[in-house]
Amino acid sequence: MPTSERAYHRGRSGQLSAPRLRGDSPERAGLDPGELRRLVQEVHDLTTGDRPWAAGTVVVAGRGPVMAVEEAAGWAVRYSAYDPDTDRGVELPPEARVPMTVDTPVDLASLTKLFTAVAAVQQIERGTLGIDARVGAYLPEFRAAVRHGITVRELLTHTSGLRPELPLYDCADDTERLARLRAEAPIGVPGTYTYSDLNFLLLQFVLERITGRTLDVLVREGITRPLGMLSTDFGPCPGAAATEDQRRPWAKADRGMVRGVVHDENAWALGGIAGHAGLFSTARDLAVFSHTLLAGGSYGPARILGTDFVELLLTPPGLGFAVDQPWFMGELAGRGAAGHTGFTGTSLVLDPATDTFLVLLANTVHPRRRDPDSRPRAAAATRLARAVYRSPSRA
Repeated sequence: MPTSERAYHRGRSGQLSAPRLRGDSPERAGLDPGELRRLVQEVHDLTTGDRPWAAGTVVVAGRGPVMAVEEAAGWAVRYSAYDPDTDRGVELPPEARVPMTVDTPVDLASLTKLFTAVAAVQQIERGTLGIDARVGAYLPEFRAAVRHGITVRELLTHTSGLRPELPLYDCADDTERLARLRAEAPIGVPGTYTYSDLNFLLLQFVLERITGRTLDVLVREGITRPLGMLSTDFGPCPGAAATEDQRRPWAKADRGMVRGVVHDENAWALGGIAGHAGLFSTARDLAVFSHTLLAGGSYGPARILGTDFVELLLTPPGLGFAVDQPWFMGELAGRGAAGHTGFTGTSLVLDPATDTFLVLLANTVHPRRRDPDSRPRAAAATRLARAVYRSPSRA
């Protein structure tokens, strides 16, 4: 039985209450300390050299209510700019750099989608949102969605047929941006998987319409505040790790070195609050989020989802969550592991089969974006998987 289930107790109301996270040894978590030492060393190695995978990294890993690893490496701010002539970052002097710490907030990029998905499933649990309802029932002015019968489930599973993104950052104003979204029709076959930020933008509009509250309020009141995730919110976030010297032609906007404001150009154009990107958080807060879902939706006395609805969220193909994807989950994939990645260098994996979680935060786009490389994410997840299966307690 997973550690978190063994540790359940009944509160005064008689309902099951999940234990809070605590830092403790790998042995207490039922994890092999040797594999976790290798995990920590490899995460440090990702920040070294002239062209590191990331300027800075933070990793939190654990099992049940135990955080067995909480480590930071490298720099939250290392560069003042990117020099296209030398294809290198312009290094700040050592005294001006900002070290990465376990408390450094990071731009989550597409990990934001996980919170939008939870907010949607909360409304499904309350009966205010139908998972197979048509988007047009809530947003009749979204003419293309009405005409093509796009459903809420299709948004949550990326099977609406909508294209990956629109250049909303090039629109003149919010009126033009909204008009483009309302008129956007699927270009793919509905029911076929096509990853799209537009799915979660439409989902944001649905949630805001049926609740009368903005997405940032829904996330804060329904998820982060009950769980005590005080370092998780939409920006601006002045103390966050820096991301990109954002300039054309490698980027889609000319903003200079971005820090504390959302990196994603469309989310930025939409004011920093978007269903697909915009949240900032710390690895410890994301560990709380992960443990809550592994524990069936509860954390201490708080409950954000019922157990059946957590199962709905994580059951293949997953609602917002990707399930069993070895390209970033490594050897954790294969038994129902769920998670997501973010363009800025973030990833989260939770494995209900072993009650383990892994959060890897990084600013891989500092000082500029490169072709994505998820091998380090997969390698870290594999270390955690091996720590489970080689642990003395398991033997």
